[in-house]
Amino acid sequence: MSNSPYRILLFYKFVNIDDAETLTAEHLKYCKDLGIKGRILIAPEGINGTLSGTWEQTEQYMNDLRADARFADMVFKIDESEGHAFKKMFVRHKKELVTFRLEDDVNPNELTGKHLSPKEFYEQLQQEDVIVIDGRNDYEYDIGHFRGAIRPGVESSREFPEWIRENLSEYKDKKILTYCTGGVRCEKLSGFLMKEGFNDVAQLDGGIVTYSKDPEVQGRLFDGKCYVFDERISVPINHTDEDVIVGKCYHCEEPTDHYINCPVCNLQHIVCDSCEDEHEHFCSDACREKVQTAAAL
Repeated sequence: MSNSPYRILLFYKFVNIDDAETLTAEHLKYCKDLGIKGRILIAPEGINGTLSGTWEQTEQYMNDLRADARFADMVFKIDESEGHAFKKMFVRHKKELVTFRLEDDVNPNELTGKHLSPKEFYEQLQQEDVIVIDGRNDYEYDIGHFRGAIRPGVESSREFPEWIRENLSEYKDKKILTYCTGGVRCEKLSGFLMKEGFNDVAQLDGGIVTYSKDPEVQGRLFDGKCYVFDERISVPINHTDEDVIVGKCYHCEEPTDHYINCPVCNLQHIVCDSCEDEHEHFCSDACREKVQTAAAL
């Protein structure tokens, strides 16, 4: 049994779900009855989730999900935790797990890039003439990324198809490596690249989270921290003396990897300790003034 009282599970699987809406409602009730918290997406193309609970609750969840034949071989990435990583439980029905909104969608069970183990990915990162694409959003890249990876500058997954067509079309004969947090986004991203005619496409199996846990690689060549969609906000990946900070304070550009949300506009921004105190968590004077004006009324 784990030494920590809680665990955080990260998982996904592309599989046909005919009753996605019904399963969504049933799964929400099940999760609430079990007492776990987190965010789970269910779509006709599969399931993607991250949740937290006690050791017993998470063990029960994994056993129960695998009891469904559609998820019998589900792979869970597990982190220990001292408490819940979420405040509530959400299970939502979506049209797609990864929103590309293509007329002719990509089915990762039929077309996806070659899966590379952490060691294989580490070795190929160091090869010459390799193009490494971060398959996440811009704010995720800003706090941490693989050394030499391209920052697409997209704000959502649906922007990737257009970005690829506009920026990478001339590199279809190059070796392409993709990575994301847990692997789910790369399943579609790598498949789309192949569909667009890229000849040599591979993805990091299990994503950054799995790469971090590999005992041999130990997160090497990943700079900064990995953004995660829970109360932790970010987690360390590189467990060697090569670990560096790549994030820059939104206000003063000093190196830091601390993300906060503006209490007014909810802008998530990187901030150093000094600026967090000086600006009182606000991203701008305009947001601070809104609070001061409201308080004066």
